[in-house]
Amino acid sequence: MHVAIIGGGYAGMAAAVTLAQHGIKAALFEASQTLGGRARRVILNDICLDNGQHLLLGAYSETLRLVKLVAPADAAWLRRPLQLHTLGGLRLSAPYLPAPLNTLLALLGARGMSAGERFRAIRFMLVQRRAHFKLRQDMPVAQLLAHHAQTAALVDKLWAPLCIAALNTPIATASAQVFLNVLRDSLARRRSDSDLVFPVRDLSALFPQPAADFVRTHGGAVTTGKTVEAITQTAAGFSVHGGNYTHLICAVAPYQATRLLAGLDELNQVRTLINAFHYQPIATVYLQYPAQVMLAKPMLGLAGGLAQWVFDRGITHHQHGLLAVVISAEGHHRKLAAAVLAQQVDAELRSALGALPAPHWHKVIVEKRATYSCDAGLQRPAQATALKNFYLAGDYTASDYPATLEAATQSGVKCAQLILEQT
Repeated sequence: MHVAIIGGGYAGMAAAVTLAQHGIKAALFEASQTLGGRARRVILNDICLDNGQHLLLGAYSETLRLVKLVAPADAAWLRRPLQLHTLGGLRLSAPYLPAPLNTLLALLGARGMSAGERFRAIRFMLVQRRAHFKLRQDMPVAQLLAHHAQTAALVDKLWAPLCIAALNTPIATASAQVFLNVLRDSLARRRSDSDLVFPVRDLSALFPQPAADFVRTHGGAVTTGKTVEAITQTAAGFSVHGGNYTHLICAVAPYQATRLLAGLDELNQVRTLINAFHYQPIATVYLQYPAQVMLAKPMLGLAGGLAQWVFDRGITHHQHGLLAVVISAEGHHRKLAAAVLAQQVDAELRSALGALPAPHWHKVIVEKRATYSCDAGLQRPAQATALKNFYLAGDYTASDYPATLEAATQSGVKCAQLILEQT
């Protein structure tokens, strides 16, 4: 059995690690010199940034397990009980109690919400719990919330920010079923599932790099800077870069996968599904203030402007004074030049936090196709395909979750398991 993996993001590395655990020496090819895909390290003036600021949840068990597997001795996380604090708005903290009691009491004690809003939010969660967080038919999140009498103010304060943060898709089109899946797994099962898990290393060092070391130690190969231009079918399987393989895992972004699938007639239906995808951007605005600037918490919410969340990388990465501001999904900010956007975000931070010294520098990183648009009713391809021994891995493949690191790692593990079933 000879396995090739195309793509060294979280999905591809998860597949390679899982195969290596079971004695399968896969060969992985990554086009970039940096592992991680759309969750990777970016170097700016010798400073390690990320191409997007990621937050995990305690429910993301596959990602947490894999990180611990490949780097057991290294501190990877800053883990905190659920706290959602929006400056000048909602303040919600979960007590150290079993789920779902911790979530219900967090809503009951939330500040920035009226008694009526707290009651409506609690009732919504209880109704969904009784229905096992399952809809008979998918619909937009906005429609689901309206059906359950969630007021516009409550939606703006609580549900819309959560939806955009989780699905990177506006509530007008976002899948209610996928949103409920996230609520189910993070807020309604175990207390620790709702924990906020902040990486303390850059996203390449968090998992892909130690995963590559793990794979190589177990006899596999990880090659960076090697673009796969085409996949050729052979009598025994597939040819990639002149090597012959019995099994292949395509673990690149969906808009890259369509190019690689061209010419493989059995995968025309998969290409049709992927070509129907729309995409959503994520903008991360880094602002380097003097080192004494710090937030009260690793992450705070912002309301009423472009900025949605601000992360203190001094707390998480020891990069003191460096704030990372996240703007998820589509919006008119996409029309602004980088310098103008950074200036406006700086102004919003000053309005929310009070007087701030001028930033020393800024950097705006925009992933134009950070995620697929997780719209209601969207069909996503399965990991197994109609082409024998050809698999798809990525956060866009069939999953309960939206485009997250957890969806990516789950898909990679699933592909590896399908291959291992043949041994």
